[in-house]
Amino acid sequence: MSKVQETKQTDLLERLKQAQHRYGYLSEKTIARIAKALDMPIGEAYGVATFYSFLDTKPQGRNIIRVCKSLPCFLKDYQMITDSIEGEIGIKPGETTPDGRFSFQLTNCIGACDKAPAIMINSDVHSDLTPDKIAQILRAYK
Repeated sequence: MSKVQETKQTDLLERLKQAQHRYGYLSEKTIARIAKALDMPIGEAYGVATFYSFLDTKPQGRNIIRVCKSLPCFLKDYQMITDSIEGEIGIKPGETTPDGRFSFQLTNCIGACDKAPAIMINSDVHSDLTPDKIAQILRAYK
């Protein structure tokens, strides 16, 4: 990869993160606008936007619950965590509650392998999870 391509990729990721922070998600129009500004194919920009699990291409709830599905978390009560969250908020991974309070996502890593099993809500990491603790944590998010 040339230095120019590397710089474009870095700029693309930074602009995508900024746009998501500003708008809450990355619409097709926003991705196209960023691609045009960086003089790159829309498909390339869309590929980056959909590759990273912390970038969203559809509107999300006020609070995004991310459950790690990597091996350490999977081996430490992954199913209990997802079942508990589904039971508490009434949606499955990939969905948003009708009131827009929560979006529920599975991701490959949240950077908390040493605290497995763990979940991330917005930028807050929660560990040492039990069904009761998950219910208590979810109640704290409005």
